[in-house]
Parts: sequence; structure tokens; C-alpha cells
Amino acid sequence: MNRYILNRLRERMLDRGSMCNMPEKTLQESFILNTWGTNAIEGNILTLEEVTKVVETGMTVSNRSIRDLMETIQHLSVLAEVVSGRIREINMKSSLDLHNMIFRGILMDAGQWRMVNVRITGSRYPPPRVEKIISLLQEWEQHYLAMEMKREDVLSQAAEMHFGFESIHPFSDGNGRVGRLLLNIHFLNHNWPLVHILPHDRNSYLDVLETAHFNGVAKLTEFLETNMASSLIFVLDKVGSEEDKLMTLNEVGEVSGVDYSSKYMALRIKQGELPGIRLNNRWKTSPAAIRLYKEIKGRE
Repeated sequence: MNRYILNRLRERMLDRGSMCNMPEKTLQESFILNTWGTNAIEGNILTLEEVTKVVETGMTVSNRSIRDLMETIQHLSVLAEVVSGRIREINMKSSLDLHNMIFRGILMDAGQWRMVNVRITGSRYPPPRVEKIISLLQEWEQHYLAMEMKREDVLSQAAEMHFGFESIHPFSDGNGRVGRLLLNIHFLNHNWPLVHILPHDRNSYLDVLETAHFNGVAKLTEFLETNMASSLIFVLDKVGSEEDKLMTLNEVGEVSGVDYSSKYMALRIKQGELPGIRLNNRWKTSPAAIRLYKEIKGRE
């Protein structure tokens, strides 16, 4: 995603306030989308509609496991703590606290580092042996602090921090969800919104994490840029102007007065060039995103 587009979208959001100061309805919808996405890519089978029902009505969902429901409710609660600013640190202690808060009553070792060696399904990279976990986490924590002191690029820093945590794989289960919460703490601390990683992103997400073991975090950074653009237009749809309204690709083509076909726009979204988000199996974007994309194309 072109950084000019990303930064202009962020400026539009910050004109309305930081993420923690967004209207309650906007926060709730962001929490629902984020929780559904982060759990679904780990095998939780609650649908977006079911997660919405749990949040909005407080009712449980029939024919769903207690674990799936508990993961949903507890992740939503933790996310609220994160966005409120009550959990702001990225370190070993916060990692343990997050794990305990999400998985208490679900995992026997909630809030504890793993005591066994593990493998990551589909990965060629074996996580470090259990006796190395603490020293590697200490290095990870110090490396992040050093990046913060140097004020390194926020997106690149996010990729470096997230990959470092996931490669250590310090828990027996739940590494992805804790790692993605740490990712969002980082973004919120730097006045970016929550980044959503949704079920259709799963294969790309795992691929860029795997690639980082051998070729560095450039691809992971690109992935986060693209998903951050999606997250920005999702928030702006709730709090922005008419130009920020999310529309289907056919609708936005008519409103924007562009001659881009819906097929062309879908391709550019998938390539990470045009901000877009897939909701209810339909790609959507906004007139503001189209305008920014046109500006970039015009310069080229």
C-alpha cells in the first residue's frame, strides 16, 4: 500500500479523534470485527453475525462450543482494556497478562509460558526449545524498546515486533491471538487504529510470517500496510464524511465518476494498491480511497 494513501487516510481519521475517543458504537463494531477475525483464523467457528449477537444481546449461540463462546467473550473484554489504554506495555509481563485474560478457564496453562517443545503446523521453522524461551523473550523485549527509542518506522517496527514474538511461540496455544493484541497495542500507542486480520487473510498472513524466517519482514510489513488501510476505511465509514462511506465496487464506481471497472478495482485491492475491505463476501471501498488512488496513479 502506498504510504501517501495510508498517511492521508490516517490524517482523515485523526481529524475525528484517536481510536480510544471514537463513539461507543464505532468501538463496538471494531471490537466485533477484530475479535471475529482473530479467533476465526485460529479455528473458532462463530460467524461474524453470531459474534455480533453475543455482543449486542448478551445471548449465547446454540450449537457452538463453550470454548468458542468463552474465547469470544474474553477477547472482547481484553480488547476493550487495550483500547481504553489500561494495557499499554509491550513486554513479557503484558504478554502473560493478555494470555491469562483471554484463556483463563479455557487452557490449563493460561498465563504461563509453555513447558513443552512445539511445532507449527505447515511451517519449516521449528520454534525454539523450551529452555531458550525466557532468554529469547528478554531479547525480544529489549529489541522492541530499542526500536521505540530510535523512533523507527511504525509499520516496519510492528512487523519486526510481531514476527519476533510469533517466532518464539512462547505459549502452548494462543500465540497468534496474544501476538495480534500486542500488535494492536503498538498501533494504538502510535495513534493508529486497530488492525484487523480477517479469515480471508489467513493464508497470506501465514505465508508472510513464514517468509520472514528466511527473507526478513518486508512482506509482513506490506501485509500490515494493506490491512491497516482496510482498517482505516472501516473506521472512517463510521465517523467520516460522505466521501468516506463504504460502498460496493459497482456503487463506488458510479458515485466517484471513474471509469474503473469493478473487476479492475477488486484486482487493485487484492494487490494492495487500492484500500478495500471484504465484508459479507463483497469487496467495498470509499470515494475518498478512490480519489487518493487516482492521485497516485496520476503522479505515475
